[in-house]
Amino acid sequence: MSAALPPFPKPQEPVDQPEVLQLGIGSGEDEPCLRADAARNRARLLEAAARLVAEHGAAGLTMEAVAAAAQVGKGTVFRRFGDRTGLLMALLDHSEKKFQAAFLSGPPPLGPGAPPVQRLQAFGCALLRRSADELDLQLAAEPGADRRFTAAPRRFLRGHVTLLLRQAVPDADCELLAHTLMAYLDPALLNHLTRQCGMSVERLEAGWLDLVARVTGAASSP
Repeated sequence: MSAALPPFPKPQEPVDQPEVLQLGIGSGEDEPCLRADAARNRARLLEAAARLVAEHGAAGLTMEAVAAAAQVGKGTVFRRFGDRTGLLMALLDHSEKKFQAAFLSGPPPLGPGAPPVQRLQAFGCALLRRSADELDLQLAAEPGADRRFTAAPRRFLRGHVTLLLRQAVPDADCELLAHTLMAYLDPALLNHLTRQCGMSVERLEAGWLDLVARVTGAASSP
């Protein structure tokens, strides 16, 4: 960046807490032991659902298939999630929470403890892999144009990128730059590049590392 240019403003944009979908986990769970047991059962059902989506796509996700994969009765799945739409919403919420936990408190370089550029590189690669694994689900959950950039989970991810950029390139317009970087990680673009253009996720990961290196002036290897 030229020394003749004034430094970019650095607005202190607050990072919003993620907006997660709070779904009930059944009745009769007022006692702590029952709540813990229900939470474990719900997590097991969601892990089974995630495997089915990864293997067969969102179209192959049915209440019956989840019940069979988790080795429980179909009624258990309906009691936990109500219907297929409730299951899809809960699965997205579960995936979002796991990813947020990984970059907020997981091991480095994705989690705290690594330099900001390495964390930014790891963040993009992890988000690309996550979106590729559940692309149909991500596309189904894409918000409309009026909420595309204001949906709370997306704002939370962008806020994390903004914070890392402020540490790595404090003289840049980090808020605007975060929008630019997040556009590279958009599920709709991932769908176009992988399914319509035939690009591999590995190529996109390499492109992300190169992009971050060029933006921050860092070496391209994490």
